[in-house]
Amino acid sequence: MFNRLSSTQSDNNVVDSESWLRLLRTNKAIAVIRCSEMKIAHRMAHAVAAGGMNLLEITWNSDRPGELITKLRAELPHCMIGVGTILNLTQLDEASAAGAQFAFAPHFNRELLETSRLRYQIPLVPGAFSPTEIVNAWQSGAKVIKVFPIKSLGGAEYIRCLQGPLSQIHLIPTGGITLENAKEMLDAGAIAVGISSSLFPKQSIANQDWSNITARAKTLIQRLT
Repeated sequence: MFNRLSSTQSDNNVVDSESWLRLLRTNKAIAVIRCSEMKIAHRMAHAVAAGGMNLLEITWNSDRPGELITKLRAELPHCMIGVGTILNLTQLDEASAAGAQFAFAPHFNRELLETSRLRYQIPLVPGAFSPTEIVNAWQSGAKVIKVFPIKSLGGAEYIRCLQGPLSQIHLIPTGGITLENAKEMLDAGAIAVGISSSLFPKQSIANQDWSNITARAKTLIQRLT
């Protein structure tokens, strides 16, 4: 089963590096929520949380992401609520003020990484594409790197190839993760995966079929454990 977060982790923003790594190893998957309507995004978050997922990422290009993060922090104290698609310091500042407990960026920016660690004490996972980008981010202090978009890079085989020379660097593939290939990513060496569209089928969202999304979250957990 995916472990619930401790009360200490749920009650404040600060998560140290080792705790963050343990959470990723334990939970194995992050539900990535991107939506143009906050009401729908709110239901998406509750649906996957009901299915047992504890790591939820609200992308900053969603509708009113800061407001949603604050709301979910209050409603889902057993979950860790983070932010994604952070592009600059202003967005990071606003996300942290809203209560984001972790952050993802689609790119590597040293200032973002240092600010998240030194000012806000929350983990930031930068995005990288090539081995050079991955190593640069890691040498700059990133404990975990997002490999994006994994679908365009060859899927699990790319993660497996990186593990030879870069086995000491923790990787989270995103962009093309499905219920069917998530376990393969972990078997290839990923510490966790970020998953979005496969958890949230367009038809289920259109029909507001939240029970189907909860069932898909449960299926993912079963396949990863």
